[in-house]
Amino acid sequence: MSLESLKVARRKTIGAKQTLKAVEKALAKEVYWASDAESRVVDPILRACFSQNIPTVKVETMKDLGRACNIEVGCAIAAITEH
Repeated sequence: MSLESLKVARRKTIGAKQTLKAVEKALAKEVYWASDAESRVVDPILRACFSQNIPTVKVETMKDLGRACNIEVGCAIAAITEH
């Protein structure tokens, strides 16, 4: 489980709303979250991941996570939905 997996994933979600939907529908395979993201944004999603046994990966910065998602801005949370 590295950022490389996220970069090459066939399908992924980017952002809190889309990732939460994927987790609630049990579509998320792995969830990546930035340690510098606001906890009010990522904590509810991480709790949902924990309750559904979805693995989570901590990333240093939102900028790093955004780069891994191939976007030009930072990203708080993202998920792989299909490898």
